[in-house]
Amino acid sequence: MAYYFLVAQLPALAYGEAPPMSSPHFRELCSGGLSAADAALLPWVALDPWTPDEEEDGKAARAENAAGAFSFIARWNEWERALRLNLAKYRAAKTRREAPADVPDFPAGAAAAAKAASAMASPFEAEIFLGASRWKAIEEFQGLSYFSVNTVYAYLLKLLLMERRALFRAEEGFSEYKALYASIMGEAK
Repeated sequence: MAYYFLVAQLPALAYGEAPPMSSPHFRELCSGGLSAADAALLPWVALDPWTPDEEEDGKAARAENAAGAFSFIARWNEWERALRLNLAKYRAAKTRREAPADVPDFPAGAAAAAKAASAMASPFEAEIFLGASRWKAIEEFQGLSYFSVNTVYAYLLKLLLMERRALFRAEEGFSEYKALYASIMGEAK
């Protein structure tokens, strides 16, 4: 289904800028502009990938919309899960701890982003890089059909990334990081 009116009224987004609206406001805007099946999947559009238990709860919504929309959400979740597992693997290697089992190499972009971010000296720069990598993946999954539901879901994910990025404060974050790191290293000894 095409959402010409909904998508045409959305302001442009750029990573690193302030979000033009909040994600709850956007969800509210979408509730009246999407079909029932597409709107039922909105709660599944999140930065955190769902767990297998949560997957069971959404079976009915996904069954109604198994074609394109859920495919976008599934691809995003697969990418984000791979990113997080690869980050855990590299962090475990740095701290000489056991890495998680079965870390996927696919999607390759997620694995490469995790490797590059883990090599960065600054956690702040790594977070900015990871946000930009996520943004790029979202744009790739969105596809070329600009007025599709995938564009709506991608817009929501981008808003969530923008809101997360707006919370970053380099100086406060670095001092918090140093305190947390010292605490962890103290416990490790």
